[in-house]
Amino acid sequence: MPAPEPADPGTTREWPGASNALGSEPSAYLRQHAHNPVHWRPFGDEAFAFAAARDVPVFLSIGYAACHWCHVMAHESFEDQDTADYLNAHFVAIKVDREERPDVDSIYMAATQAISGEGGWPMSVFLTPEGLAFHAGTYFPPAPQPGRPSFRQVLEAVREAWLERRDAVEQNARGLAAGMADAQLATAVSLDRPPEILDRSLLSEAVRVLARSEDPDGGGFGGAPKFPPSAVLEFLIRHAAVGSDTSDAARDMAGRTLAAMARSALCDQLDGGFARYSVTADWSLPHFEKMLYDNAQLLRAYVHWVRLRGDWAMPAGEAALVASRVADWMLDSLGVGDPAAPGGLASSLDADTVVDGVHHEGASYLWTPESLEAVLGPGDGAAVARLMNVGASGTVSALGSPLHPGRQLTGAESRLWNRVRPALRAARSARPQPARDDKVVAGWNGLAIAALAEAGAVLDRPELIAAAESVAAYLVRVHWRPASGSGGPGSGASEPDARVLIRVSHDGVARGIGGLLEDYAFCAEGFLALYAVTGHRRWYRFAEELIRGACARFVVDGTLSDSVGESAQVFNAQGQHPGLDPFDTAAPSGAAAFAGVLLSYAAYSGSHEHRFMASNILSLLPPIAGRAPRVVGWLLATAQAAAAGPIEAAVSGPAGPIQRELHRALLASPSPGMVVAVQSGEAGEEAADDGARPETRVMQLEVPLLEARVAAADGSPQVYLCRGMVCDLPLRSVEELGQRLAAMTES
Repeated sequence: MPAPEPADPGTTREWPGASNALGSEPSAYLRQHAHNPVHWRPFGDEAFAFAAARDVPVFLSIGYAACHWCHVMAHESFEDQDTADYLNAHFVAIKVDREERPDVDSIYMAATQAISGEGGWPMSVFLTPEGLAFHAGTYFPPAPQPGRPSFRQVLEAVREAWLERRDAVEQNARGLAAGMADAQLATAVSLDRPPEILDRSLLSEAVRVLARSEDPDGGGFGGAPKFPPSAVLEFLIRHAAVGSDTSDAARDMAGRTLAAMARSALCDQLDGGFARYSVTADWSLPHFEKMLYDNAQLLRAYVHWVRLRGDWAMPAGEAALVASRVADWMLDSLGVGDPAAPGGLASSLDADTVVDGVHHEGASYLWTPESLEAVLGPGDGAAVARLMNVGASGTVSALGSPLHPGRQLTGAESRLWNRVRPALRAARSARPQPARDDKVVAGWNGLAIAALAEAGAVLDRPELIAAAESVAAYLVRVHWRPASGSGGPGSGASEPDARVLIRVSHDGVARGIGGLLEDYAFCAEGFLALYAVTGHRRWYRFAEELIRGACARFVVDGTLSDSVGESAQVFNAQGQHPGLDPFDTAAPSGAAAFAGVLLSYAAYSGSHEHRFMASNILSLLPPIAGRAPRVVGWLLATAQAAAAGPIEAAVSGPAGPIQRELHRALLASPSPGMVVAVQSGEAGEEAADDGARPETRVMQLEVPLLEARVAAADGSPQVYLCRGMVCDLPLRSVEELGQRLAAMTES
């Protein structure tokens, strides 16, 4: 290989502003790179204009604060002066926090997968100054490895192609963008056509296909690396609640996966909370970052398993304990401000812990037999080492192994573990801890609101409901802002009182791009779930505002899209065609989540228009459900709710013990997607001072599902159970309510 071309350190000094520009960025991930010798710039028009002025390609690096391999590549390449000098001389380098800009991450991930056949983070993409991708990969090492060139070799090859074969580079880039446009057209959803009838057999077929990819021994689906299949679990649990020839199979798959994850190293056995994924098929070796979006979804999955009220592969009591610990971990570790009244929830904890200035993956969580004995003494220490699979040779590094039993504990083992756990937690808390990414992402907080509210109701922990209300109030106060400017097409920003949901806030200040479809959908889902639990109408009204805002913002000429063109470069990269990705990633797709919200809202409001819109999004399922159900779990879960009705439950009558018992019985039902409305006091309930607009802090109108729902003749509460706004005779006792719910759910 020829010797690397010497860098010219003076080259970039000829250009105004050629320095690292990340120091003032609020993103924790971008600030991690603020002291690199690389002259990083944030993503935006200015950076691409700079590349055009210099006539050089853009090097786009995408990652996130908790990413272990992002730290590795930063240390090996971005902190290396020679590499930085070469990069600065011949490229414009742009850093993107994928959690702040999922629109950027999504399109360039698709390009990376098309170019290299792989995807992941750190993502390394080379672009024209117009934003078109022409070469890409993920992690590149500092020296060549079998099958993988060094980062310096890649930089040199790209520069040589840019200088010597420019026409071919640009032609290939345009061709890739055209391919991206074709892919967008293939998943386009028109929301103004007559809805199609959902074929329920698709749901059973999806269960059968999932069964063929299940790992019945380790739990989950497929092999290593293995990620928690959160959206798929929601579908399986919903499917298990109804009568069909595949209900038992769905129940067993969900139970085996939930049990395996809960007893594994993926689950923090001391503090609660789940890691991002496992590098082994048996969940024994996690990749240690902990993400809000994972834990919010898994909390809800374990709570919904408890609602099935069966033991099977995982006892409901064990699931309830796991759920409680996840909820506590979310509030204690990610709560911004007072955990009892958090001002939003932070995004993540890092995979690495810095010990004596060196990054060590998972260092806070690792134990050796010796470290256990130092805390617990020889007897208990040795017993816990055997119980929690901590051997003499560490499974992660010389620092040790994560604690995990890998199976259900016996009664004696549970008593031992419960006795020693407080001492181990205290010892671990004294160690260096992983860094936290404090940014508050609107959509992920919406997922958390729904999970905390339902956990509080099902587990009888009212403090979790109070925390959910606190997070919801923060989103309304900080993230729901007046629209500025005219906005993009269909943004709704031209209306005088238009508001927009800002995706990210830092230190109580929202800034950056407007929320994407997923942000609006997740937040509306959270507010509707919170309304169902509390009966506080302000949450229903905020959900309604978000749904209307999403329809105005993301439906253009009858077609749904994930974003509204926050970036000209992203628009160019996707072939100048609005995009909609129906596939779940770490969280449900925006399209799937929006379909679920539209379905619930239609059940509450009686709106046929919104029901039709949900049905049109579900029309994405037929070509995918029987072929790749693992990537459309939330669409399947929403389709299961649509097939069940969903049931509409209205609790009328005065507040008091009887109303509370009826309400509690409804919230404990596993009926897929059921919506619950409860009269919450006087008809003119006033919204709390939660940051709402002054005009919304007035006497609230009744939720449509409750209109004309009256108390019994003697004034006592009663429940109306409806499907498609057609209701049975009202019910007055918990017993008859349970019987009727079971019959309706099975039908």
